[in-house]
Amino acid sequence: MVTSVEFLSGFKERDIDADGVKIHLAIAGEGPPVLLLHGHPQTHATWHATAPALVRAGFTVIASDLRGYGDSDKPDGGVNHANYSKRAMAADQISVMKALGFDRFAVVGHDRGGRVAHRMALDHPAAVRRLAVLDIAPTATMYDRTDKDFATRYFWWFFLIQPFDLPERMIGADPAFFLAKHLDGQSKTPGVPTARLRQEYLRCYVDPAGIHAICEDYRAAATIDLDHDRADAERRITAPLLALWGAKGTVGALYDVLATWREKAAGSVEGQPLDCGHLVQEETPEALLAALLPFLSADRG
Repeated sequence: MVTSVEFLSGFKERDIDADGVKIHLAIAGEGPPVLLLHGHPQTHATWHATAPALVRAGFTVIASDLRGYGDSDKPDGGVNHANYSKRAMAADQISVMKALGFDRFAVVGHDRGGRVAHRMALDHPAAVRRLAVLDIAPTATMYDRTDKDFATRYFWWFFLIQPFDLPERMIGADPAFFLAKHLDGQSKTPGVPTARLRQEYLRCYVDPAGIHAICEDYRAAATIDLDHDRADAERRITAPLLALWGAKGTVGALYDVLATWREKAAGSVEGQPLDCGHLVQEETPEALLAALLPFLSADRG
C-alpha cells in the first residue's frame, strides 16, 4: 500500500473500525476539525494540494476513504444495495469522527463524497457545523431532471447501475482504460490528475472488490438513496452550506447550482463557479482554498 505521506506531507495514516467496517484515513493538524470526503474514482489522495494548506491554516484535517474506495473495506452490497446507501456511508464517517474525539465538525465533500456529506447533514445535523459540496447538484434533483444532455455527459450514472455483473465485467476487462477515460473526461486542466495520482487511483481501481463496490455505490444512488430522499422530502440542511463547481464542467452547465441547494437547505447557501472542470480540488486548489478558508473559519470554534 502506498502511504499517505507520498501525497499528504505531515499526515499520519489510521484505520478505524466503524461498526465493523474498516475506514482508512489520513490525519494531521490542530484546531477545529474538517472532514474531507473524496469522490469517484478518487481516494483521499485527491486532497494532496488542499489538506496540507488547511492544516497550515490551523485546522485538524481528516481525509478519509469512503467505504468501497481506496484502502477502506469493501463490504457486500446487501439487500437493495443498502450497504452503499449514503446513509450507511455517512454513518461510517460519523463513527470515525467520534472515534477521533470529534462530535462536531465541518465537512467538505467532492462528487460522491458530497452526496455522503448531504445525507450526513440530514441524518446527523448536530454533528455537521458547516457543509461544503464540490461540483454536484442534489442526487434526486439530477435524476428527476434527467434529459438526453445529462445522460450523455454522465453516462456512468446509467451504466454503473446496471444489474450485477455487467458493468463489473466490462470495467474489469480493462480497468486502466476505463479509469483513464473517466479521469480525462472529468478534468479540463492538462496534466491533472498527475501521473503519480493516476497510478494511485489505478492501484485501487484494479481491485475487483473495488469495482463492485463502485457499482454498488451508484446502484444505491438510483434506488435506496432516492427512497431515503423521498421520505425526507420536507427535511432541510440546517448547517451553513457552500457550493462550488467547475465553470468548465457539466453541473454548472446544466443546473442553477445555488438554486438546487437552496431548495434543500433551511440555512444560508453561498457559492460560485471556479475556473476548472469537475476535479476542483486538483485542478484549482488555490481558488478552492480562497473560497473554503473564509467559510470554514466563520464562527470558528
